[in-house]
Amino acid sequence: MKAIIPNIDEQAKRPYYLQLYDYIKESILSGEISQGEKLPSLRGLSRSLGLSMTTIELAYSQLSVEGYIYSKPQSGYYASSVLPTQTMELSQRQDASPLDLTMEAQSPEFYYDPDCFDFNKWKKCLNKVITEYSPLLFFESDPQGEIALRYEISKYLYQSRGVICQPSQIVIGAGTQQITNQLANILKKMSIGHIAVENPGYMPVRNIFRDRGFAITPVNVGAEGIAIDRLPSNIRSAVYVSPSNQVPTGAVMPVGKRYELLEWASKNDSIIMEDDYDSELRYFGKPIPALQGLDARERVVYLGSFSMTLFSSIKISYMVLPPAMETIFHAIRADYTQTCSKMEQLTLALFMERGFYQTNIKKLRSLYAQKLSAVIRCLTTDFTAPTDTSSGITVIVKVKSQKPPETLCAEAKSLGIIAIPAVSYGENPKGRFPSLVLYYNQIPLDEIPKAIERLVETWRQTAKQQDA
Repeated sequence: MKAIIPNIDEQAKRPYYLQLYDYIKESILSGEISQGEKLPSLRGLSRSLGLSMTTIELAYSQLSVEGYIYSKPQSGYYASSVLPTQTMELSQRQDASPLDLTMEAQSPEFYYDPDCFDFNKWKKCLNKVITEYSPLLFFESDPQGEIALRYEISKYLYQSRGVICQPSQIVIGAGTQQITNQLANILKKMSIGHIAVENPGYMPVRNIFRDRGFAITPVNVGAEGIAIDRLPSNIRSAVYVSPSNQVPTGAVMPVGKRYELLEWASKNDSIIMEDDYDSELRYFGKPIPALQGLDARERVVYLGSFSMTLFSSIKISYMVLPPAMETIFHAIRADYTQTCSKMEQLTLALFMERGFYQTNIKKLRSLYAQKLSAVIRCLTTDFTAPTDTSSGITVIVKVKSQKPPETLCAEAKSLGIIAIPAVSYGENPKGRFPSLVLYYNQIPLDEIPKAIERLVETWRQTAKQQDA
C-alpha cells in the first residue's frame, strides 16, 4: 500500500474532497497506484492527512461512482483496472486460477451473506448424485425436466402452496424468461395473441411477449394487486400476475379478488399466468395460498423459481400447466432440449427429498424478517422514506434528492448495495423525488445499520453538494 500524500491547497476554491479525488485519480491513471492495490482506510487516511472522515468518504465515493476504485465489504477500497495497459492476461498470472480472477472481478463488488444458504448440505446431495447416480449424467436431460425433480416439486407445491398438480403437468427450464418463451409458444397455438401485464411489474417477461409479437396492455397495480376491472373484455387473452407478492410493490391480492380474477378468465375464455416469485418469503403471518389451488376451471398456469430461495446463480424455474395446455406441450416437446443442468436438477431433487429445502425456507423467513425490520428502521429518515412490506427481498425507497435515480443507484453500488430505479419495473412514480428498489437480502444482519446509514449519508452529502 503506497502512501497517499496529496498537496492540499487550503487557499483554492476547489473543495478538499475534490482535490483528494484529483490526486488519487491521476495516481491511478499514471500507474503510480497499480491495479488491485489497496487504498488506505477512511479512518487511516483521515488521520494521516488531517482531513475529516466525511471529506475522505466523499472523495472515495466519487472515485467509486466513476469506476476508478471499488470496495470490498469488510475489506476496504482497491484501485480498479482503468487503462488497457493495466489489463492482466491469464498468462501473466500463473499464480492465479481463472476462478481466482473471477472472484477478484465479481464478488468484491457487493455485500453477500453466507448465512443465506448452507452449501455443505448442497454439497452432500451433489456428491451423492455423482457417486451413486453418475450413469444418469451420461445422457441428456428430459426436455420437460427430470421426473425426480418434477415429483418433488409437485409434492412441495401441494404441501406449501396448495397447488394441485401431477408431475406430468410440470415443465422445468433455465429461468423464468426461458419458461416464458415456451409458454408463449403454447399460447400462440391456442390462438391467444394478447397479454395483459402488471404495471409496475417484471419487465423482462413483458419484453419477451412483446418480442414474440403479442399485443401488450399494461394494467395498473394497487394495494390489492392488479386492477381487474381494467383487464381486456371480449378479447381472448392472458394476464401475467403475481398475486401473492407483487414485484416491486409487495401488494397481496385478497381471496375475494382472486375469485374475481378467476371469474374474469372463465367469462373471457382467457388464461391467468400466476408468477409465485418469492411467495414463500412472507415474514408476518402465513404464506398466502396460491391462486392455482382455487382454480376449478383449469385457467391458471403456475410459475415458480428457485433462484431467490436457493442462490441466484442456480437458474431453475418451472411452470405447472392446466391439462389442456399440458396436452399442447406434449405435442411440441420434441422441439425442445432441456436448458437446465441435469446434475443440478438431480441435486435439487435430493435436496428437497431430504427436507433441506424446506428447512432453508424456514431459516430465510426468520433471517429476512429481521433484516427487513432493520432496513425499514434505518431508511426511515427525513431524507429517505421506505415503503413498508411484509414479504420479498426488496423495499421501495423514495430519496429526497434531485439526482437521477441511476446516479443514486451507482452510489449505492459503490457501497456494495444493489438498487434499481423503480422505473425499471415500468413504474412512473408520482412526485418530484426518485424512487428506488433496494435489495437488502444479501447484507449481513449485523452490518445492516452501518451499511444503510452510510448509504443514506452518502446520498445526503452528494445532494448537499448538488444544491451548493
